Amino acid sequence: MSTTATVPTGRHAGTRVEAVIDVAAITANVRVLLMLMRQHNPLGSLMAVVKADGYGHGGVQAAQAGLNGGAARLGVATPEEALALRDAGIDAPVLAWLWPPGQPVADALARGIELGVSSLAQLDAVLDQAGPALPGIHVKFDTGLGRGGVGPREAAALLDAVSAAQRAGRVRVVGLMSHLASADVPGDPSVGEQIATYRRLLAAAAERGINPQLRHLANTAGLIDHPDSRFDLARVGIGGYGLNPVATRVPLRPAMTLQATVALTKRVSAGQGVSYGLTYRTEAETTLALIPLGYADGIPRAAGNRGEILVAGRRRRIAGRVAMDQVVVDCGDDPVTAGDPAVVFGPGDAGEPTARDWAEYCTTIDYEIVTRIGPRVPRRHVGGAQP
Repeated sequence: MSTTATVPTGRHAGTRVEAVIDVAAITANVRVLLMLMRQHNPLGSLMAVVKADGYGHGGVQAAQAGLNGGAARLGVATPEEALALRDAGIDAPVLAWLWPPGQPVADALARGIELGVSSLAQLDAVLDQAGPALPGIHVKFDTGLGRGGVGPREAAALLDAVSAAQRAGRVRVVGLMSHLASADVPGDPSVGEQIATYRRLLAAAAERGINPQLRHLANTAGLIDHPDSRFDLARVGIGGYGLNPVATRVPLRPAMTLQATVALTKRVSAGQGVSYGLTYRTEAETTLALIPLGYADGIPRAAGNRGEILVAGRRRRIAGRVAMDQVVVDCGDDPVTAGDPAVVFGPGDAGEPTARDWAEYCTTIDYEIVTRIGPRVPRRHVGGAQP
């Protein structure tokens, strides 16, 4: 698998900040997860989930990388995200599952986007807006997450309506899906309970003549740790970007490196306060280095006095609060100058923090760390063919 450089070369030299995305890493991660899927089901397939602009990595580039890794399908949250993939020339099957029943979806259906259906109102919207094309849907069940999907109490009515529409030739049922709540929590009994509920709902669908091509429940954590959740298809999100949500070791490589350039250094005396509120004061004469990115770029404000950045070969803790556009690190007497590289997180090859480390600094999950990197941070895609 390719290695993303963590020193300023080429375009990074002098760049305020950029996120370098190793496209080949995404491809290799998907390939690893597909092999894991097929250990349980030789005919099993993967859906590469590229919602939220590919978890911050670039939706179009992540989609192509996932397909290159063997993913058979793509998944997004919204129809708008799906249409953006079509506009970029990607013609693979795409599923969008988050949309209110009043939203116009005729364009998405006309362009072959499959839609998740969680209610009678959504089914009616699909049938009303389908036009001459036969719409493809995935009926989504709530098997215990308590979020999207039709609940067990309403499932019978929805399945009756879907069955009737199918018999009338008005809809094509591509999949039956649900989502795990706690697959990343070791030993959580809800996983087995959800699998059992899902199986009952699959049987209820079969009794009504609904036998779709795809049954899908597993996310990345389910795929890795819960073989019984794999069924025909696994939806791979965070794992495709090289971040493992469970303790089980799988050879995945983080695809994003967030790096910046030191904008300013200065020598200050002992007792110098740093950043808003002066929550940090230097213990001795020292060099402060200004790193030009902040919470407007996606750096959590909670990282103040906690988060670490690799500068001049060493991890250095943020001194004081994270500001909108900048943070400061205390470099002591080490030789640091304006123009030096600063690596916020990456794969860890050069000792830099990882997204997992940053999640721990901020008491969150690494999904949030990579996804929240803002739009004013340029993405530079390396390591593979670009769409």
